[in-house]
Amino acid sequence: MTHESESGLPIEPVYGPEALEGWDPAQKLGAPGAYPYTRGVYPTMYTGRPWTMRQYAGFGTAAESNARYRQLIEHGTTGLSVAFDLPTQMGHDSDAPLAHGEVGKVGVAIDSVEDMRVLFDGIPLDKVSTSMTINSPAALLLLMYQLVAEEQGIDASRLTGTIQNDVLKEYIARGTYIFPPQPSLRLIADIFQYCKAEIPRWNTISISGYHMAEAGASPAQEIAFTLADGIEYVRTAVAAGMDVDDFAPRLSFFFVARTTILEEVAKFRAARRIWARVMREEFGARNPKSLMLRFHTQTAGVQLTAQQPEVNLVRVAVQGLGAVLGGTQSLHTNSFDEAIALPTDKSARLALRTQQVLAYETDVTATVDPFAGSYVVESMTDDVEAAALRLMERVEDLGGAVHAIERGFQKGEIERNAYRIARETDSGERVVVGVNRFRLDEEEPYEPLRVDPAIEAGQAARLARLRADRDQRAVDTALAALKEAAKGDANVLYPMKDALRARATVGEVCGALREVWGAYVPVDAF
Repeated sequence: MTHESESGLPIEPVYGPEALEGWDPAQKLGAPGAYPYTRGVYPTMYTGRPWTMRQYAGFGTAAESNARYRQLIEHGTTGLSVAFDLPTQMGHDSDAPLAHGEVGKVGVAIDSVEDMRVLFDGIPLDKVSTSMTINSPAALLLLMYQLVAEEQGIDASRLTGTIQNDVLKEYIARGTYIFPPQPSLRLIADIFQYCKAEIPRWNTISISGYHMAEAGASPAQEIAFTLADGIEYVRTAVAAGMDVDDFAPRLSFFFVARTTILEEVAKFRAARRIWARVMREEFGARNPKSLMLRFHTQTAGVQLTAQQPEVNLVRVAVQGLGAVLGGTQSLHTNSFDEAIALPTDKSARLALRTQQVLAYETDVTATVDPFAGSYVVESMTDDVEAAALRLMERVEDLGGAVHAIERGFQKGEIERNAYRIARETDSGERVVVGVNRFRLDEEEPYEPLRVDPAIEAGQAARLARLRADRDQRAVDTALAALKEAAKGDANVLYPMKDALRARATVGEVCGALREVWGAYVPVDAF
């Protein structure tokens, strides 16, 4: 009996040599660390050192999140990954009417450089790599991070980390957009140029398929639409006058790892191969680092269940294994209680321990690309690659990622797949342990971590003090300069940094840009 993969592709019960008939290993594989990077972007991969172990954390106030970061570092985390609350992600201050009820709930509230200072208090920013899951206001958070580093006496050339900065996927799947697509792309190009000059070791964008997958995208859709967005970003930067090899080595990607290990491994390998070919053939990249698809992986939050939450420990271990076998550069493992509420200290520690078991107690780090030459994985890699390329061609036929977004194409495709998944789950055709099979008559009680609602009032009080204490004339002057830059073609990050240094707030800076660029209004699906 033939099964279907998550992408709707056939999975045969048995694979043999005939699956790879006419298959050219030199063309399809290459060596690890060599074009087309199917086998990984580095020659030694984890045989030299393991992937970067990140834990996505941030909740409530900057002080509370700082305490969690210190704990994670103490327990062996090698990279921080910052979650911001919805008001911060949408460019609103904590005391804005639209922020009511959301302050500090899905991440940390950051209203100004003062909050950023508290967030990283006592953490030497030249010793940690920090990833920030922030998109439309990514420039602001990066500049505040740089300002805090300068206060610590750290030169920006020593800072390492990543801003997600992938606004196109917000229009497709997530919704935390602020400005329309064209000015958003202009802002991203400004970030590329600024970081090349000022923060050269920073990864300027993490082009994300994760959130598309969380919205229901199949593996083939996930990499197709993510790579199509990546192509749009490269075209934007080249059109702004940048040489592809000046910025492409700092591009990175962000994918999900589902429980379907074989297809996930195939997906990661196919994505590397497609990107290497696009960068070499379409953009003429010469630097090998420009061809390398380096990516972070997070285990699949959408597959976690509130029912029998401890079973999520098993799911996360399986998903993390798939990411490692697929050659990820860094990994975040979800906590088992995230389907219920914010992770507790214990569950966050268990999530990290899951990665440490994979790295130090298994043998998957002893050899590079363990599945190379596998009949099933090589065949599935080809299948996923072909399916992704078909979708990418449809995006190109619509005029590229932005025009396809404006038509609602990607959103419509993902929504149709999400409906298919929901229908299969409801019918029982798709088994979800503890939800539609192997259920308990009565769930065991579980006490989740809760965010104190008083945080919102506390943040509002901090903002009132900040506005009373700062030099308002300096803020007004800096915001006026920012608006002038936004009207023209000057890089907006320099006046933006001046405004943040003068203690302008996230909401004020984003508000100034809204006055010039407007706000995005979504369109119906294709």
